[in-house]
Amino acid sequence: MNSNQVISLPHLTNEIVRGARKTKLCAYAVALEGWRRGLKLKWYTIDSGKFDEMITFGVNPPGRLFSLSSETETHYFFRTRGDKVSNEAVDIGSDKNETKQWLKKAGVPVPAGDEFHAEAGEAEILAFAEQVGYPLVLKPTNGSLGNGVITNIKSPEELKKAVNYVRNTLGYEDLIVEQYMPGEEYRVYVVEDRVVAAYNRLPANIIGDGEHTIEELIQLKNEQRRKNARLFSCLIDIDQETLEFIGNTGYQLDSIPKKDEKILLKEKTNVSAGGDPVDVTDEIPEEFKEIAINAVKEIPGLYHGGVDIIVDLNKPINQAAVVIELNPTAQIGGILFPMRGRARDIPSAIVDYYFPKTKDIKTDREKVYFDFNTVLSPLQNRSGEEVEVAPALIGEIYQKRYVVTGKVNQIRYHRYIKNKALEQHLSGYITTLMDGEIEVIVAGTDKRVVNQFKQIITDVQEFAEIKKIIEETFDQPVRIGFEISEELESSSIKNINTVIKRYEKELHKMRKDKRRLEKENIKIKLSRSWRFTGPLRLIKVLLKPRES
Repeated sequence: MNSNQVISLPHLTNEIVRGARKTKLCAYAVALEGWRRGLKLKWYTIDSGKFDEMITFGVNPPGRLFSLSSETETHYFFRTRGDKVSNEAVDIGSDKNETKQWLKKAGVPVPAGDEFHAEAGEAEILAFAEQVGYPLVLKPTNGSLGNGVITNIKSPEELKKAVNYVRNTLGYEDLIVEQYMPGEEYRVYVVEDRVVAAYNRLPANIIGDGEHTIEELIQLKNEQRRKNARLFSCLIDIDQETLEFIGNTGYQLDSIPKKDEKILLKEKTNVSAGGDPVDVTDEIPEEFKEIAINAVKEIPGLYHGGVDIIVDLNKPINQAAVVIELNPTAQIGGILFPMRGRARDIPSAIVDYYFPKTKDIKTDREKVYFDFNTVLSPLQNRSGEEVEVAPALIGEIYQKRYVVTGKVNQIRYHRYIKNKALEQHLSGYITTLMDGEIEVIVAGTDKRVVNQFKQIITDVQEFAEIKKIIEETFDQPVRIGFEISEELESSSIKNINTVIKRYEKELHKMRKDKRRLEKENIKIKLSRSWRFTGPLRLIKVLLKPRES
């Protein structure tokens, strides 16, 4: 595989997940996987009372809390964390220092460090720093998403500045000071005794091309990130941290790096801070995977979650890795939509763990999904505390696309098609195309019903006057249910592409006809009769009256 190539999951495309962003993406991906297997899916608000046994921190808007149910059992989820993960595990994972103590006691390698509560003064922290030795890392005990984490602190002056910033500006009073471990940072996702995915979290960076400035390269990198379903909202900010970081390495925003020169822009590796997630699941040594598996095993009630590991590749392999954090509610968007490498199907592994009997259910999961924002609408406008999603299509899914020409834009006709589709348990939609035609998409698990839907579209004398129907196969994802788009959306890429394809076909036909006529013309000119009648054609031209 090319080092810059991305192999995505066909059932989790940008189009499918476009309504689910950040931590919603994590919840939606797991919920969608279970729903596609035929499990009953419900979404909840925090007020529903269904999650009293699952600790959640802060106020959580709709889109993070859901349940999946088979005929015999129900499991509740908060983002990627299911109800098998104990409250004790969540408590331990939310406290970085307690996590370290549990792992250290079990023999899992961790960096040397200690916790300092609000009453600990600057002198006490500096004395400990001298004992451990620089460089150091400072981070809040209960921080998340990399907030307040300051790395590679090289002197007492830098440490004082960092403590003041984290405590007085960010408001985190309880701190951890520990060894700074140089090396690569990996997020490893473990389910029981198996590593499902691992990705390298690279700090925000750009690659020089010998032409563009650093500022221009950041803009180009952000354009690339905007195309990624996870990273589009995690752009590289040109903030004070970035300016100071590149300044310390001798660069300015208007500097032009050499071709293929890699320029780091921040110390943090968090995706939310502009970091790059790069898949390394097949590359990292088994020894590091074992460390991650052991870390999860040692926390009571933690059966799956993310393990953050720092690896110093300059050390022997048995001394190279330390665990710096555990996350029972790990974000998985980075490995679902990496910048490079192969996307890894963590949602499938989670659903396998909670509902092992669904592993062998056969369905064309990449062909059907539900619209996230439509489903959440009652929860967001507070008209309900829970919403059940309509069942998925289970089994092999058949699809058809019909382009209907004529007087076909009456709302009665569109509603007739929708009602007939729903009566026969078909999903799909109607779209008005740019030239007045309509596009009808239908999908279902009964091949005969799907194939016969053309007849239903045709038999509507009282609703429409149909001149022509073009029937085509269709292989794009379809949302569950049936939608009608009455308004022509001139900006719709789908509509524009339909028209472009039609004109391209007509242009292609015209070119073929032109080439055919040119060949026939050449044959005529080379024929014996053409040569013999040449003098007669010349006389005709000479005798033709001239215009005055």
